[in-house]
Amino acid sequence: MNQAPAELPAQAPSTKKRKPRRVLPGFAPTMGFTLFYLSLIILIPLSAVFIKSAGHGFEAFWAAATAPRVLASYKLSFGASLLAASINLVFGLILAWSLVRYEFPGKKIVDALIDLPFALPTAVAGIALTALYAPNGWLGQLLAPWGIQVAFKPLGVLVALIFIGLPFIVRTVQPVLEDMETELEEAAASLGAHRWQTFRLVVLPTLTPALLTGFALAFARAVGEYGSVIFIAGNLPMVSEITPLMIISKLEQYDYVGATAIATVMLIFSFVLLLAINGLQAWSSKRNGQEGRK
Repeated sequence: MNQAPAELPAQAPSTKKRKPRRVLPGFAPTMGFTLFYLSLIILIPLSAVFIKSAGHGFEAFWAAATAPRVLASYKLSFGASLLAASINLVFGLILAWSLVRYEFPGKKIVDALIDLPFALPTAVAGIALTALYAPNGWLGQLLAPWGIQVAFKPLGVLVALIFIGLPFIVRTVQPVLEDMETELEEAAASLGAHRWQTFRLVVLPTLTPALLTGFALAFARAVGEYGSVIFIAGNLPMVSEITPLMIISKLEQYDYVGATAIATVMLIFSFVLLLAINGLQAWSSKRNGQEGRK
């Protein structure tokens, strides 16, 4: 007589949580590849600049980095870059606001023209700006009777840096404006806030992180810009020579000590300024988050 098989004991449900399935591999290989790629592309080349400049001694480094002609190029490059990024900060915000909040004929054309400095070769931009602002150019001859000379002067460097830096501000601020809710502005207006109060207390705190990011990107691009500046600057010693041009000149003279010393100073100054801007951006984002939770 066949006996019924004994019932198997019921298995307790597993208490282990199944790990979420990720598209990319785990943390260790991903981070390893990230560090390897970052070292290969950025860290190793930048470290080579420091090592090369330190190998010639501090006296040679200091003499090359603080020559009067080099100091004048620092003043022009960093000063014009900061001023150009500050000007773009204002007018880039106005342009982004117009593109997001208003409808007007030719809006798509204007929106496409903003990206032109990204796609245009820098040498072409420099030649075009020089042709426009030269004393016999279309705009230069209109400014000449007023005693304003743009081309072959530090003002020409500023114009070129504004041209290549504007898209960074607009394209960084534009998405934030598109996601911003207009109900907050309407609520502030209904409570009696003036336009300036609404902008300063409602709009500006939300846009500050994006503005700082765009400012940092525009400044970083302007500091290292070369192609669009050398044509319109005129490259007059102690007047309109930019620091990247000084590095190229040192390399052409086989003065590797001077070239690496100038590059090291530019790298340190740029890193400190960008670190300060990023720190300010992080502080602003944290502050806005705390105010939003309140």
